[in-house]
Amino acid sequence: QVQLVESGGGLVQPGGSLRLSCVASGRIGSRSAMGWFRQAPGKEREFVAGTSVSGGTTDYADSVKGRFTIFRDNAKNAVYLQMNSLKPEDTAVYYCAVDSRGALTRLEKLYDYWGQGTQVTVSS
Repeated sequence: QVQLVESGGGLVQPGGSLRLSCVASGRIGSRSAMGWFRQAPGKEREFVAGTSVSGGTTDYADSVKGRFTIFRDNAKNAVYLQMNSLKPEDTAVYYCAVDSRGALTRLEKLYDYWGQGTQVTVSS
């Protein structure tokens, strides 16, 4: 059974930074693409960033490109999201997800394992 545990969320002022972490239990890290999604109040969950199996290829939503960086450590079965220049509109619950087929995708339905989410609030 695969479990994903996120951490690193919190309250930060606009312009600040946070780093989210997600550690996966089970043997998935070396074969799976990993991604981050977010869901703001009253909105649907949306893709934020994704990384290929090796970490050599990444993809970002336009709204976070240039501000967020996704990277992974396969030795630790972990994926991270470094968030800089945070804006109030980045406020959401952030989820990490795993696509065990190993395909880097923005499609939520293709991710088969999800974490419980971590709250990020950007406010002064």
